[in-house]
Amino acid sequence: MRKHSVFAAFGCLVLALAIGPAALVAQAEELLESRLLFPLEDWHNHGSCIVECPNGDLMVCWFHGSGERKSDDVEILGCRHTKATESWSTPFPMADTPGFPDTNCCMIIDQQERLWLLWPTIQANLWESALMKIKRSSNYQQTGQPPAWDVMDVMHVKHDGDFAATVDQKLAAYVSGLTLNSQEAGWVEHVKAQAADKLTRRLGWFTRAHPLLLDDGRMLVGLYSDGFSFSLVGITDDLGKTWRYSEPIVGGGNIQPSFARKQDGTIVAYMRDNGPPPQRVMVSESSDRGETWSQVVDHPQLPNPGAGLEVITLADGDWLCIYNDLEDGRYSLAVSLSHDEGKTWPVTRHLEIDPSHQESFHYPSVIQARDGTLHATYSYFVSEPNGGGKSIKYVHFTKGWIEAGDPRELPHR
Repeated sequence: MRKHSVFAAFGCLVLALAIGPAALVAQAEELLESRLLFPLEDWHNHGSCIVECPNGDLMVCWFHGSGERKSDDVEILGCRHTKATESWSTPFPMADTPGFPDTNCCMIIDQQERLWLLWPTIQANLWESALMKIKRSSNYQQTGQPPAWDVMDVMHVKHDGDFAATVDQKLAAYVSGLTLNSQEAGWVEHVKAQAADKLTRRLGWFTRAHPLLLDDGRMLVGLYSDGFSFSLVGITDDLGKTWRYSEPIVGGGNIQPSFARKQDGTIVAYMRDNGPPPQRVMVSESSDRGETWSQVVDHPQLPNPGAGLEVITLADGDWLCIYNDLEDGRYSLAVSLSHDEGKTWPVTRHLEIDPSHQESFHYPSVIQARDGTLHATYSYFVSEPNGGGKSIKYVHFTKGWIEAGDPRELPHR
């Protein structure tokens, strides 16, 4: 086992010894499990998502292959944790479009307890050529078996209203007061030209983080475009029979939205910063259930190195964010807690830190299970000097583990 793989558990032990032997067992139990879902391998394994099934099993999906930017062998794989036996299955196929790469998958279980798999098929080895697809299954809880899919749909993105005019207006508001260099000014004009093209604005939207289910049954699916370098939301009020799309969430590289909901109903999107420095988590809010969105701003506390993140609302009302807490690099993976619906994040603990900067831990997915504990998966990459390989890592921990804080001696970053 590598030193960073045991770092989190070791941190619990150090803290427990510091505060006395009586706390040793409780602190050691706070990190319940940490493991790779399969051994490190040369194949590209990335972009995982985790859900809890109604029977207590866990399901994880990710994409696997030679690389979607150059090869057509990329597919969606899955893995199941069976609660009854406390064991993980070997990986199994979830989706594969022959001759095309399938990537950036996410999952959700709806009010009818159906499993949804959402992902893009990349049609020309460019993210801008993504075409969204959806599978649903009512039979996905069989031990040792992949889901039996009931239906597959294509998610066609067609914007209401004057998309190009909305993009122009929002871009103008976003850059107002900023001094743009020639490259940034060129990007603005490029985005405007793309927005005016019917094919370009309908193609290339795809998923990353969990969708959000509202209490009234509405589902919000966060979508983003590498071509536009901003986001929007797919909205369905009839469990996928029909779709419509929010106004674009326009900023300077705000992609891969993840959602949390305030007590007053406001929905907040936390997004990866794909723009110029300083790199921060980018934020926008909606007061009308995802239809329209406020101007994108940088979060004052949360850095982002151009990497995916997720935010969730916990059962007690606190928010949790799992993210790379750096402006450069993916070798530090943190979980933070907010007690004021995202205004401040005073509590942070690290799942991973590699002081050598040779390894990366990124694209996290996190859920709170019905028993209150937390489950997360993320991409786990090791560079050649340390043996090399890629896998998906799974961790099971508690809110108490986060609140205990990092050990006194953290590896130098």
